Amino acid sequence: MKKILILALASLMFTSAFALGGADDASSSTGNVTTITFWAFPTFFQNNGAPAGSYEQEQIKKFEAANPGIKVRLETIDFTSGPDKIVASIEGGTAPDVLFDAPGRIIDYGKQGKLANLNDMFTTAFKNDIGNDALVAACSDGKNYYMYPISASPFYMGINKEVWEKVGALKYVNLEGDRTWTTENFIKAMECFKDAGVPALSVYCGGQGGDQGTRALVTNLYSARIANSTNSKYAIDSPEGVKALKLLKSMVDQGLIDAGMDIAAADELQLFSQQKLASTICWGTSNAKNYATKEFTALSLPFPSDDGVPELEYLVNGFCVFNNNDAKKIAAAKKFIQFLCDNPANVIQTGAFPVRQSMGSLYSENDAEMNLLARFTKYYGPYYNTMDGFANMRTEWWNMLQFIFSNKKTVEKAVADYVKASNSGM
Repeated sequence: MKKILILALASLMFTSAFALGGADDASSSTGNVTTITFWAFPTFFQNNGAPAGSYEQEQIKKFEAANPGIKVRLETIDFTSGPDKIVASIEGGTAPDVLFDAPGRIIDYGKQGKLANLNDMFTTAFKNDIGNDALVAACSDGKNYYMYPISASPFYMGINKEVWEKVGALKYVNLEGDRTWTTENFIKAMECFKDAGVPALSVYCGGQGGDQGTRALVTNLYSARIANSTNSKYAIDSPEGVKALKLLKSMVDQGLIDAGMDIAAADELQLFSQQKLASTICWGTSNAKNYATKEFTALSLPFPSDDGVPELEYLVNGFCVFNNNDAKKIAAAKKFIQFLCDNPANVIQTGAFPVRQSMGSLYSENDAEMNLLARFTKYYGPYYNTMDGFANMRTEWWNMLQFIFSNKKTVEKAVADYVKASNSGM
């Protein structure tokens, strides 16, 4: 009932707001129609198995009904060919007006001067409502805001409850409260798997896919950071970072965990769903849905940390507006993305959590899993995905892990080379 009331009030509020706002829209006042293009990765969940883009099209119809002076043309893109398609459209002068994506790519487009800034949308009230400086900063290049966020979701671990219980490892996991646990107990749990016949965990490094999971594991073990406090350079060469990588190298050498030299995250997730791995370090709301199975119970856990207080990597979903040298289109695009982001129903459809505190908890009190994950959001760590040279750093990262686990370089040498190469790309 609480959720229904929230959605009903939100619908009434936004319908009223846009009915009032339509009169001063430049295109409506002249009797013209402004048409904008909207490209979307498959982030919104579709109802009843409908094709990709169906839910988005429903929202477009609602928006157009409230804003008769604006038409929206939708094109869905996939995560495989989509990034290249966006780059080609930018280079060819055919970029969409609105893109639904994540900060890593969006802020880079902003730095290249391809986007309209959204500074006027980031009011003091809006930023205070978010209440997380790191998340707000993720929407900016430090000078201008380029992404208007709709939702966020943590990345975390998943474990096979039955297998962990069978080998005696489950006793080292905290299943109370937020399920936070320690590096000491992580090591003890991995030791239970040595003779179990099922590999416990893989630090996959055969490519960069899902590499946020391997970085989160490394940084949490001894409270290291990928970047310094100002996000001005990559800094995993700290004593804490070196200590964590040495621990993982030792555990690989002892046969407690697998290096995953030939696999990336998609392979790791398949192995986990097939019960050929007892854990995944690339779990999240989307992967939990995509790799759902009735064969075992998948328990969600934050990453283990030396102090029992994790810092989690996280996904931010949001929209940007390309500057296609048309003021009417930019204004229409801003109105459209605000319509989508400020509606709690659309937040739920992303399978994530609201960035605005005023929306409260949008999930049923009976949904224990989503309410657990909602509590994980307070552990969001610093957001470094929008740093200069981020794409280069990702390549250097998995290469560093390869050098370490293959004994081609010492940990100290591999880390030093990684940091030097990553910072040279900034």
